[in-house]
Amino acid sequence: MRAVLTWRDKAEHCINDIAFKPDGTQLILAAGSRLLVYDTSDGTLLQPLKGHKDTVYCVAYAKDGLWSPEQKSVSKHKSSSKIICCSWTNDGQYLALGMFNGIISIRNKNGEEKVKIERPGGSLSPIWSICWNPSREERNDILAVADWGQKVSFYQLSGKQIGKDRALNFDPCCISYFTKGEYILLGGSDKQVSLFTKDGVRLGTVGEQNSWVWTCQVKPDSNYVVVGCQDGTISFYQLIFSTVHGLYKDRYAYRNSMTDVIVQHLITEQKVRIKCKELVKKIAIYRNRLAIQLPEKIFIYELYSEDSSDMHYRVKEKIVKKFECNLLVVCANHIILCQEKRLQCLSFSGVKEREWQMESLIRYIKVIGGPPGREGLLVGLKNGQILKIFVDNLFAIILLKQATAVRCLDMSASRKKLAVVDENDTCLVYDIDTKELLFQEPNANSVAWNTQCEDMLCFSGGGYLNIKASTFPVHRQKLQGFVVGYNGSKIFCLHVFSISAVEVPQSAPMYQYLDRKLFKEAYQIACLGVTDTDWRELAMEALEGLDFETAKKAFIRVQDLRYLELISSIEERKKQGETNNDLFLADVFSYQGKFHEAAKLYKRSGHENLALDMYTDLCMFEYAKDFLGSGDPKETKMLITKQADWARNIKEPKAAVEMYISAGEHVKAIEICGDHGWVDMLIDIARKLDKAEREPLLLCATYLKKLDSPGYAAETYLKMGDLKSLVQLHVETQRWDEAFALGEKSPEFKDDIYVPYAQWLAENDRFEEAQKAFHKAGRQREAVQVLEQLTNNAVAESRFNDAAYYYWMLSMQCLDIAQADPAQKDMMLGKFHHFQRLAELYHGYHAIHRHTEDPFSVHRPETLFNISRFLVHSLPKDTPLGISKVKILFTLAKQSKALGAYKLARHAYDKLRGLYIPARFQKSIELGTLTIRAKPFHDSEELVPLCYRCSTNNPLLNNLGNVCINCRQPFIFSASSYDVLHLVEFYLEEGITDEEAISLIDLEVPRPKQDNRQQEIANNSSQILRLVETKDSMGDEDPFTAKLSFEQGGSEFVPVVVSRLVLRSMSRRDVLIKRWPPPLRWQYFRSLLPDVSITMCPSCFQMFHSEDYELLVLQHGCCPYCRRCKDDPGP
Repeated sequence: MRAVLTWRDKAEHCINDIAFKPDGTQLILAAGSRLLVYDTSDGTLLQPLKGHKDTVYCVAYAKDGLWSPEQKSVSKHKSSSKIICCSWTNDGQYLALGMFNGIISIRNKNGEEKVKIERPGGSLSPIWSICWNPSREERNDILAVADWGQKVSFYQLSGKQIGKDRALNFDPCCISYFTKGEYILLGGSDKQVSLFTKDGVRLGTVGEQNSWVWTCQVKPDSNYVVVGCQDGTISFYQLIFSTVHGLYKDRYAYRNSMTDVIVQHLITEQKVRIKCKELVKKIAIYRNRLAIQLPEKIFIYELYSEDSSDMHYRVKEKIVKKFECNLLVVCANHIILCQEKRLQCLSFSGVKEREWQMESLIRYIKVIGGPPGREGLLVGLKNGQILKIFVDNLFAIILLKQATAVRCLDMSASRKKLAVVDENDTCLVYDIDTKELLFQEPNANSVAWNTQCEDMLCFSGGGYLNIKASTFPVHRQKLQGFVVGYNGSKIFCLHVFSISAVEVPQSAPMYQYLDRKLFKEAYQIACLGVTDTDWRELAMEALEGLDFETAKKAFIRVQDLRYLELISSIEERKKQGETNNDLFLADVFSYQGKFHEAAKLYKRSGHENLALDMYTDLCMFEYAKDFLGSGDPKETKMLITKQADWARNIKEPKAAVEMYISAGEHVKAIEICGDHGWVDMLIDIARKLDKAEREPLLLCATYLKKLDSPGYAAETYLKMGDLKSLVQLHVETQRWDEAFALGEKSPEFKDDIYVPYAQWLAENDRFEEAQKAFHKAGRQREAVQVLEQLTNNAVAESRFNDAAYYYWMLSMQCLDIAQADPAQKDMMLGKFHHFQRLAELYHGYHAIHRHTEDPFSVHRPETLFNISRFLVHSLPKDTPLGISKVKILFTLAKQSKALGAYKLARHAYDKLRGLYIPARFQKSIELGTLTIRAKPFHDSEELVPLCYRCSTNNPLLNNLGNVCINCRQPFIFSASSYDVLHLVEFYLEEGITDEEAISLIDLEVPRPKQDNRQQEIANNSSQILRLVETKDSMGDEDPFTAKLSFEQGGSEFVPVVVSRLVLRSMSRRDVLIKRWPPPLRWQYFRSLLPDVSITMCPSCFQMFHSEDYELLVLQHGCCPYCRRCKDDPGP
């Protein structure tokens, strides 16, 4: 650090205080009773300010003001002693007061004392100057205190002292911080201003004066200092902080904050700080050594490890001795001091081992490496002499002598070339052995050889960076600063006070080598750092120059596998003895896209076939034809085929089809037509092909089928005679009429037609037709399986009405099988009755399920009551899948209670207690169980069912099931309301056939004196009986009724068997007949209440009240049980 006096002036009185304008343009000072305003740029007195009658002791520029407009008066507070100095904190919240009695009082804005600091000297050490550190980066506010105990101290806002007191050896009169708080100015009785670090370490003298320094200040945001003295002298200084640094390869050490050393790794950007706590004067770095010179000693540091990226230093040696030197150099075991013309070599213990005296001033010195303890130094003198010195040798070696003074030196990696920058800014390069000047370049201020390339150096000057390779022209680019190192592609540049690593592509020198076909040298340059494009260019140039080794390395770098495969194949061929360079170069040209040159080389080397293959692979068919001329027809056909392949690949399919057809490649032509949907072209090809060419014809038919042209596909199959494929076509396209016609002509395809047809019908819910189709194909088992699967699905999905319908369908299918196959008769009849029973159960349960799941059920309470009773009496021990006993009993209990059947409701609730109840029914069932206890223990007589055979009233809960408890006659239920119908089943006497019985019933004897005749409405959808009873008929004796009276009673069921006489007495309108197909017998039922109309569905033979049936058919358009439409013909 050195101070340069910018300007000086003298006032008539003592300078008591100084203040800068916040922008630094003006300076105001208090001299006696006057204020003087100066221009800081040149020291011009702008104006004197008069108006004070007494001495002015303090001046300051307002920043944010002390008083606010709201505050009309100034607050006053007493102090215990005279206040000599004061200072506000940065945020203006606290004020520090320095007193004559040695006490520091820190107060808030209201004047309240928060902290009191008592100095050890008391009243003998008045606090003469205090100042808060203005830095915003400090965690805590720090107060600097200077007292006349000749000490400077530092305190936190809390009053805690930072560090120890530092002795000054003079009485301080002023203390001041730099703008950022990094340095402190102190002046006083020693008649000089001294510069200190923020920690109180003295760095040097700013300027010596002739009297006490009464005040000093720093210009805002600058390195300018103003000093005011007792004799009225004003001095304005500029502080110049010199750069203290050292560099070795990729490690750069420099001084920071005057007392710290920062070591920076230029490659990894790592930094480490070494705090010395004293002024750092010199720095030297070499390999793992670091030397730091302080005012009274030199520290030698070393790295912890040999790792190139290690940044941890430790003290190796300490030389406690004051040295004066211009330059400092460190080696493995020595330090070198440069003092004007003299060099001294000292050991790390401080012992001088040898000394060299030079003829002229030493201008440059650098360690150029060597074994530990025997390193070499490169020394440049002012007289132009350049020497090499070894630290273990007393004699210096003169390398060369030039006429101009040396400014910068560097030696190449092999120690064969020397680069010198002289005082005329010229870079000169010499051959060390011959002393010959190889070349020189102007406009240079520093130079550096590339540590990884012998023939490459760089130099800077005039704002440019110059890179020179060998003797080639210089490559120039803009760069600010000085070049201090060159390693690979990184150039280390010092600009102002910082050093940076600049990545410089080595493209220009690489191309210079390539121009001269020096591929290996170009590769070495590329290794220092070039772009991928440059690597590729190097690889291509080396490949064309047949330098396969260099080309291979370059292609590996850019990871180009194609060219690496080419080089590998060429090397393999060379190992096998092939030496034709024309052939190698032709391969290279073909890879590079120089096809005509490659073809010429192929032809010259006698490999015309390779040229032809190259043209065809590249789809250059015109060139291939020109090259081929009039050759072999096979090759011409092959060429046409390849051309067609090319046309296909470039999306020219029509041209490709024509070429394929002309080349006889029909299959490929058909594939293109099929993929593009060209039906007309496919038909044309198929019609032109011979029927013996089955493969292309079959492919044509396949594509025509895919393109929804089954007629043309059928035409093609017929041409081939492939009837099986034709059948399959009709089936897949669902052209059933054509399929059936073909099946009539060729019965062997019957299964191939009817089985898919049946499956298609089943998938479309046309089960009756599907059954017929399965039957026609002889596949009864498949028909049953389809229906069973549909039934299981319906049950699983809780579609119980569908399940009932499917079970009925299954039963009828089983009946058809029993009729057709006597061997399975018994088994199928058993299944028939089982499925009929399940159909009835699921049909009834559908209403129960809807009632419990759907809150908007439309069923009447009486109907739900009847259905639940029917299911309770009909359910087998193994409850069918999907049917819930809980829902049935819950419905029965609920409806019984509502209709007055309290006894039955109690029974249902008792049964429910033994079952697992879902949570959603739990509360309702528990409540019903409690409330039913308050009801009578009997059932309403209106609900009791009547047996129409024996006129016995049956209990609502019948242990025998759905039969009379007296005569055991099974009840006949309505399939809608589940009321007990007034029907009695009767059987024919042995020997009476169904046909005879029908004829006898039809021969009914007219009934006399009937006012209203019985009416029968018969149509295709139902049989309806409307039997109107008159007074005369009431008195007639009916043989059938007599038969009932005669046979009723007994513990076993005795069926009603009628003779021919009884049959003849019956009216056709009173009898309902279930005309089951064989092998079942018909069932006969006699209505006992002719005035109540009953309807039987002619398909499923289920009985309904006529009004209910008509309403249901109107609602659904079909029978609610078997879904037979009302317009369908009868069986």
